[in-house]
Amino acid sequence: MKPFVFKDTTGNSISVPIVDDSARRKIVATVDPKLNPTMMRAATIAQDRAHAHSKSRCWRYVKEALLAAGAVSSYPKTALAKQAGDELVRDYGFKRLAVGDPYDAPVGAVLVYGGKGAGHVEIRNKTGFVSDFRAETPSRRKLVGVYAKK
Repeated sequence: MKPFVFKDTTGNSISVPIVDDSARRKIVATVDPKLNPTMMRAATIAQDRAHAHSKSRCWRYVKEALLAAGAVSSYPKTALAKQAGDELVRDYGFKRLAVGDPYDAPVGAVLVYGGKGAGHVEIRNKTGFVSDFRAETPSRRKLVGVYAKK
């Protein structure tokens, strides 16, 4: 890591390492053996289908991954990503997990974010987060909830 160098008020050069947010967080996720195995499969399918950059179709890609993995029995109907959690609980037997930090979500969990517009939804995988694109860090939007099937 390249150090940050600056001069103090006396003219002495001081260097300190640059630490970004991801360096302080555990990137590799835990696997919860109590979760339905289809959740892990959905994370793998989403990872395989994801792009390098957003296509602004996060909920569509997550829906397709959940359906292909067998985590849901039919294609979810809600149009907005921020409504995903309610539908997954109501219609597909998902449970809201007591997780407040996206980094603490188990592999396969569906993370739902609010905010302006449609919101955002992504699936936690072993090395980061995936929806229509892959990311090492979670969305900066406000986390609404973390959902999974047990």
